This record gives sequence, structure tokens and C-alpha cells, in this order.
Amino acid sequence: MDTPDLKNIWQKKYQIVPEQLAKIKEIHAAATGFNANIDAVIKLSAKRLAELAQTRKLSLKELKEVTQTKILTPDDVVRGIFKCFVNGIAEEWITEEKDVYDWMDKNIGYDRLQIGGQGGIVGNALATVGIKNVFVHTNSLPKLQAEQFAKLENLLSFDEKGNVLPAYKIDRQQDVPLIHWIIEFDKGDVLELEGQKFRCPKSNRFIATYDPLNLKLITDKNFMHYVHNNSVNYVILSGFHALTSNNQGKKLIDGIIPEIKKWRKNNPDCIFHLEIASTQDKIIRKEIIDKIAPLMDSIGINERETIDILEVIDEEALAERCQQQTTAENLFSGLVKIKEKTSVPRIQLHMFGLYMTLQDTNFKISPEQNLKGMMTAATIAAAKAGTGSIDELLWAHGREVSDVGLIEADSLAWATGQNDLAQTGIGRYRRWDLIVVPTILIEKPVTLVGMGDTISSLSLVAAR
Repeated sequence: MDTPDLKNIWQKKYQIVPEQLAKIKEIHAAATGFNANIDAVIKLSAKRLAELAQTRKLSLKELKEVTQTKILTPDDVVRGIFKCFVNGIAEEWITEEKDVYDWMDKNIGYDRLQIGGQGGIVGNALATVGIKNVFVHTNSLPKLQAEQFAKLENLLSFDEKGNVLPAYKIDRQQDVPLIHWIIEFDKGDVLELEGQKFRCPKSNRFIATYDPLNLKLITDKNFMHYVHNNSVNYVILSGFHALTSNNQGKKLIDGIIPEIKKWRKNNPDCIFHLEIASTQDKIIRKEIIDKIAPLMDSIGINERETIDILEVIDEEALAERCQQQTTAENLFSGLVKIKEKTSVPRIQLHMFGLYMTLQDTNFKISPEQNLKGMMTAATIAAAKAGTGSIDELLWAHGREVSDVGLIEADSLAWATGQNDLAQTGIGRYRRWDLIVVPTILIEKPVTLVGMGDTISSLSLVAAR
């Protein structure tokens, strides 16, 4: 079938989105955790990156020498930005060095502040689309951080006395703000160093994190007590990627597992979702896959995270293939391996232009519901990319799906033997349901921060 015909089919399918948004308002409660912080967002030009490299007296050879993905010195910050810029990829590197934080504060700066962390971003998103009560975990909530939350009465957290209040109104004065740097760059920007030119292949970002509380998985006892004793419909978890193996990360994961199990026991009808994030510590990455993921009903991953997981489940060759050719066909092969390894009932992968979900046939959300949820998330994600926020939920409604998404869907249909997959969006693979959605792409996005978190969480709650 020709591309124009496929676009017409999908444009008709996407007409369901306003109806799905209305259904979200029927959801009683959701909870998000564990990481919330302040994102200091800055758009960094290739020229400015070159200046940083020159200021740090880093040669091209030194920029390319990435021996670890933990930030020990300011040089590592520049190396991380360079790596993500030239490859058009997103990564998050962590530092425990206060000197590095001070250097970033002085030399990187920011264009704006906004809520950050998967827990914080998802909390804002779920409250904005109208879930009646959204409880967001905050291990630190001074006024500066509280002000970054959406000013909505249904977005709730806890003051120092355990009172439930709208998150933006809370000021826990003894807490300190937790700030992460989100360093964005644009597709097509050209970096010139030592006579060589590097053109950024895809708009993306590098995240440099200094966060002593989330690095230690400090939880708010008032939040934990509340969610253990009250019913919620959805729990969206993340934040484990900030742990490190040399900072008791394995012990901290072992410590949170009984809490999650208790939570699940007290909420048997609740859907638990884990948003996998860029986890640089391979030991912690493996712990998350081996111990946290199997406790979930659903997990969300992107291209980079798919490759990262394959590296720690003894699928290095497939990881390398995905790295060399980041296609829907290769990533789907990775998705299958991850499904087999974790036995998680539902896994959603979001890649450039296409979302795909692989789930058990008897999963509590049907393929048809998943398709609706994924299209709703794609519409809202496009609004976020195009405007910088999701306040205008239907800003992108009615726009055509991307050519690249349709091409990838067609390629996946051929690879899986599902001839109608690119037209219907629903198929089968082995014993599982397969759902794919070509997405709406924005040529020059205003922001990409939190895009994956928004996609995963809204695909889930809008699947009704």
C-alpha cells in the first residue's frame, strides 16, 4: 500500500484521541516515584561546545576517549556532550563530585528551570491530562522545587507533617533543591574541531546529574505510608538508574523490593509500570533487569535503553547490531529477547517515528486499548515537542503521521510475517500480541526533555 493511503488510514485512526483523553478523567488515582528534581535546561550550540572543549584544553582524541560514563571531572561533562552530539543520542551520566556541580553552575548555566526526574515529569503529565488524584513522590520539596510542579490541585504531595497538599503549594524549608543539567542540541548543527566537521544527526540531549538524595534512593516516609494504605489505579516507577554499584546501589535495590511487594499486595488491581532510564552502571543495570523489572506489569524503554539491556543479558552481538543499525526490525529482535529474559507481561519501546508494544495475550489491557493509548501518547508527545509543554493537549491532533514511522512499521510487518501490521497496528508474534503505532514527528522540537517518560505513562493510562 502506498504511503498516502497509509497516512489516510492512520489519520482516521488518530481521530479517537479526544475521546481517549476524556476517558482518562475517569481514573481515580495514580502514584509516581521515586525521583523528582529540578531540571536546568539549556540549548547548547556546536560553537559553544567547541569553546568548552578549548577552555578545558581537550584534543579531539581526548574527547573521543570515553573510558567511563561517570563524571569525575569537568572534562567528563564535555566528553559526554561530545559523544551525544556527534551520535545524536541521549545519555545520562552521574557525578558525586560537588566541584563538578559548581563548575557546571558557573560554566554551563541554564535557559530555564522545570520539573525533572521521571517521577516528577510523569506526575505533571498525569495531572495535566486529568487523572483525579496524582500522588508524586518527593524526597526534597523546598519552594524552588515545588514551584516547578504544575499548578494543579490534583497533583499532590506531602508536607513535612504528612499533610496531603497540592505539590506546588508545599515548602519544606529544611530541604535542598536537587538540580540536574539537561543539555540539548539540534539536528544539523555542525561542530568544527581540529579541521574536522561533525554534523549532529538527530536532536537530542545529554544529562549531567548531581543529586545526593536520589543517588541514595531516599524515600519520603509520608508518601510510602500513604500509598501502602490507599488504593491507586496506576503506579509509575523510575529513579533506579541513578544508583551506583560503589555507592551501595545493590543494597538499596534489595531494600526497596519488599516495599514494592507490599505495595502490590495492598493494591492487587493496580498496574505497576517501570520506566527504564539510561543506566550507566552496568551492575545496577543488571540488578534492575533481574530484580525490579520482574515485579512489574509493564516496562518502558527507548532505543538506547534497549541496547543497554541487551548488553547485560548476554546479547552483546544483538546489541552491537542495534547500535550499528537502529531499525525497527533490529530493535524488535531486542524487544523479544528482553521479553523472554524478564517475563514482564507488557513492554513498550519508543523509537524515532514508531512505538511498539509486545504483551501477553491475556494482559489486562487489550491490543485495541493499547493502540488507542499509544496514539493518544503520540499526539501529546508531538504537542510537547512542538510547544515545549503538554498544556495544549490537542495541538498536534490532525497532523499526519511521519513517513519514517510508516516505513519502519512496514519493515517490521515484513520481518514478523504480519502483512497487515502497518495498516491495522495490531498483530501477533509467537505467543504475544504486537501493537505498533507510527508517530507524529516535529521537525524542529522545542524540547525533548522527558519525552520518553511522557510517551510511556500516557500510552498506559490512555489505553482505555
